[in-house]
Amino acid sequence: MIRFLAAVTSSGDSIPLGITDAGNWFLQNVWLIPLIPAMSFIGILFFGKRLPRGGSELGIAALAIAFLLSICTGFAWMDHRDNFHGEEISQALVSGEHGEHGEHGEHGEPSLAVVNTTTWFTTGGVEFSVGTLVDGPAVMMLFVVTLVSLLVHIYSTDYVAGDRRYTHFFAFLSLFSASMLLLVISENTLQLLVSWELVGLCSFALIGHWWEEKENSNAALKAFLTNRVGDMGLLIGVTILFFATGKLLPDTFGSFSIVTTNALASAGLLSHSTLLIAACCLMAAVMSKSGQFFLHTWLPDAMAGPTPVSALIHAATMVVAGVFMIARLYGVFFEGFSIGGSSINLMALIGGFTTLVGACLAFVQRDIKKVLAYSTISQLGYMVMALGVGAWTAAMFHLFTHAFFKACLFLGSGSVAHSVHSFDMKSDMGGLRKEMPQTFRTFIIGSIALAGLPPFAGFWSKDEILVGTGGWGIMGGTGGNGSYTFMLVMGMITAALTAAYMTRCVYLTFFGEFRGHGHPHESGKRITVPLWILAVLAIFAGFLNLPKGFQLVPKSLQERFGHYVEPVAGYFPQISHATPSWSLAIVSTIIVIAGVVFSWNYYFVKVENTSKETGESLTELPNGLTTRLALARMGHTLLVNKYYLDHLYTGIITRAVKEPIAELAYRSNQEILDRTVDTFGRSAVKIGQLNYFKIDQNVVDGFVNASGRISSESGEELRKIQSGKVQSYAAILFAAATILAGLLIVIV
Repeated sequence: MIRFLAAVTSSGDSIPLGITDAGNWFLQNVWLIPLIPAMSFIGILFFGKRLPRGGSELGIAALAIAFLLSICTGFAWMDHRDNFHGEEISQALVSGEHGEHGEHGEHGEPSLAVVNTTTWFTTGGVEFSVGTLVDGPAVMMLFVVTLVSLLVHIYSTDYVAGDRRYTHFFAFLSLFSASMLLLVISENTLQLLVSWELVGLCSFALIGHWWEEKENSNAALKAFLTNRVGDMGLLIGVTILFFATGKLLPDTFGSFSIVTTNALASAGLLSHSTLLIAACCLMAAVMSKSGQFFLHTWLPDAMAGPTPVSALIHAATMVVAGVFMIARLYGVFFEGFSIGGSSINLMALIGGFTTLVGACLAFVQRDIKKVLAYSTISQLGYMVMALGVGAWTAAMFHLFTHAFFKACLFLGSGSVAHSVHSFDMKSDMGGLRKEMPQTFRTFIIGSIALAGLPPFAGFWSKDEILVGTGGWGIMGGTGGNGSYTFMLVMGMITAALTAAYMTRCVYLTFFGEFRGHGHPHESGKRITVPLWILAVLAIFAGFLNLPKGFQLVPKSLQERFGHYVEPVAGYFPQISHATPSWSLAIVSTIIVIAGVVFSWNYYFVKVENTSKETGESLTELPNGLTTRLALARMGHTLLVNKYYLDHLYTGIITRAVKEPIAELAYRSNQEILDRTVDTFGRSAVKIGQLNYFKIDQNVVDGFVNASGRISSESGEELRKIQSGKVQSYAAILFAAATILAGLLIVIV
């Protein structure tokens, strides 16, 4: 028998949450999935160096088990989603028991999330719980994180082989995965906050893995401190929501429960101003963790860490944590930013602007990992923009597909760098398609998927986001949660830019003449096999959410991802879904092809021909636009200097803070500390002089000298009675005895 759980407000109203505490064994015990890699972390840390493979085998085994459990949990959820409704739910709804809200949405019957909690600790009369929330987005993320992390673990056994901190690396890789897995199943915001900070801590340790080089340690510190800026917003936002729910719930100060908070927000019981302030604070955390403009500057610098770490950060863990947090607290954001029925809001604007910022910066990078890093910033902007326009399923689907092709690209860049011992495309790469055919093919697949060309995965998720803006409406593509035409335009421009900069990246890396040193070679199986697995997923993952009305496939295969992943429950807002548009798909594809053609014409035609004419291996035209047009030169300079944001932060803001503090510290040192020390020193000298001249010389030495003179004079006088005559000594002794006897007689 299913139990339906609801929140009862202080006014006596019952708010259906759409959750149950009943479910399959895998849904009940999902906490084992983060626990296993966490235990692996402890095992590797204490016993890794004693194991034959330095502890890597323990990490791989733990992630393999977690991956298998995630698959089982996924199938259990699909069964739960499809079969745990019907007569029992219908009877519950009819009889008035706690159930779902009346309208089930576009994905069919309500889906009951499985929630299990236990008391964590109690203080001040407030009970804090810890537990698991298992629903569609949680199950999807469990699969993505465990799969990508497992492949990264296998890849790393070759990539970091012989590293001085090999065991340490695998220990923190396991903890990194465990922290993200804990985050995605967190039942409440306090638990989410703990795992959020654990993710940040692990990223700090892994980005600064080679801390002996100052650049690496600086990058780790920059990532850590930048994220702390945004995390202040998370703390404030969580606190606001806690006390806001406390006003509605009886006999409690508030609730950290995610489902309760979302349900109250979606039901319109929390004031709009409260939700707006909380959503703005939480957006600060998203901007730092998920690299949104203008707190994105740490993300490219984080490429100083080992490439497997970069792949894990960008594909499945740290940077997608912010996107997932929006999706998890979507009721708060949807109501707070008034996403439904609008044409612009803060989240959509930040996301849309970030897509353009990241894509433009990718054009001027010569480090292949930084091209991919700015690409990640751009694609994360796509996801945030999608959530901002109400295209929740599209955002989650893009997160899903992006994980595979971006992990493929990052690991591919590592394979290339592993061979040429450099990440510089202009100086040390070129012509590698012949020497590294498997890396080349998988990189091409990942690039096509990222560019969004059909039928690869990126096309389906990107197109779904563009449709979700609701700003098209030409021959289909209507609906959605508003008319976000401006976001549609930014998304289209980003699609063209993405295709262009990835064409540039492919040319500089794999075409032309080899510009490096030595003899590049293909990587081993432990590197190429993960690349092929990810490449295959980059091709076929898009078919999991074919649009509704797609004539080429039966209805049973349409929108499967949305059916199982998007919650249809009391804790999730009722959102509208835009109808697919063939015209938009065709236009967006033409725009992507135009970006490819533009970049292809520049590099594969003009640069290639100029290289043959001059006999040099060129990477750009010597007389390009930046040399001929002042405006182009200014734009290029702006991009090379990364919009001067680093200068703003380090040269102006940080200096404005550091210099007064440094001046104050210097003054304190000179005026207070040094003066105090000098005063004590001078006083000590004076006391020493007083002690020496007055006490030591006059008193102590005078007493000693006087004692000596008295002793000497007494000796001289006593020496006079030493005549050497026994009779004289006897007379003196007799006289002394007589005097002593007389004294005794008188006294006694």
